[in-house]
Amino acid sequence: MNQTGDMIDGSAPSTGGTLAAGYRRFVTRRAVWLAALATVLVISAVVNVMTGPAGLSLAQVVDGLLHPRMLEPGMYVILWEVRLPFALMAVVVGACLGLAGAEMQTVLNNPLASPQTLGVMYAATLGAALAIVLNLSAPLGLPENYVVPVCAFIGAVVSALLIQVLSRVYGATVDTVILFGIALVFALQALIQLIQFVADSDSLQQIVFWTMGTLTRATWEKVAIVGAVFALCLPASIRQVWAMTALRGGEDYARSYGVAVHRLRLTVLLRVSAMVAVAVAFTGVIGFVGLVGPHIARLAVGEDHRFFLPGSALAGAVILSGASLIGKSLVPGVLIPDGIVTALIGIPLFLALLISQKRRS
Repeated sequence: MNQTGDMIDGSAPSTGGTLAAGYRRFVTRRAVWLAALATVLVISAVVNVMTGPAGLSLAQVVDGLLHPRMLEPGMYVILWEVRLPFALMAVVVGACLGLAGAEMQTVLNNPLASPQTLGVMYAATLGAALAIVLNLSAPLGLPENYVVPVCAFIGAVVSALLIQVLSRVYGATVDTVILFGIALVFALQALIQLIQFVADSDSLQQIVFWTMGTLTRATWEKVAIVGAVFALCLPASIRQVWAMTALRGGEDYARSYGVAVHRLRLTVLLRVSAMVAVAVAFTGVIGFVGLVGPHIARLAVGEDHRFFLPGSALAGAVILSGASLIGKSLVPGVLIPDGIVTALIGIPLFLALLISQKRRS
């Protein structure tokens, strides 16, 4: 908001009629946009469930959801053990990345900020690469499907904590956090390349496949874990919507309203790190969702974070759900990794959004 009380995106609620009527129109328009994004998400998720080598009709999907015990064993496995976890994993991971990207862009005051900017995804890749190369599953006696994600999660959290400790020591300004993040990205990339250089052929193949990002490892247990983290973080984000909306007006403006900017920034970065870490730990590196999703939400609902944050989560979920659908449909019989699809569609989409915002401004 600016100092006259109008919304920062310029769409003042009092344009015509009474102030109350203008505010109701302002809220209604944004609620309609959120409902539209939610509708698109539901449609894309249903189509995602229907799409695959064994094509399912809408009637089969609905009947299978309502009467799972009536399904044949093969159909039950396809629908409940493969398609549904896959589609729901795209939704929860996309929502986590979209919400994380929106909060990062706000507290860092940088439209290019994303979960990749601070190196969280690269740290997760390093943790996974170490688990694969050192074969940590053998001495620990645990399945590799869980050891690799746990190591990726540890790597992501450690990187986030390292940035926050350094930022607190040297002052948690925007420039400090971003510079530490950029330095960490280059350092982590070098370490990952070193591990790939010394890895044997089997380990190298696993590391490269992990870095591509894919939802094929989705299970109900993993969906529940990512969904639980998102469900815990979203209310915490909603509680700080006014503080983050005020921060969009500048640090001095936010402080004039009693916002503890440094504490807000560190709290948000810790929450973002948890969402990104748990998301990429089970899927691998999936970029551009946290970068593009917030820009789509900003165009639709503006900077009022009461609508911007849920809008970013919905936009991120729509992007990843759509990307997983494209990855299954682009080449018949071949499942293209979702990280590749999001990169291919994310770059031109991001450029189009930047050009559109430039023309509007």
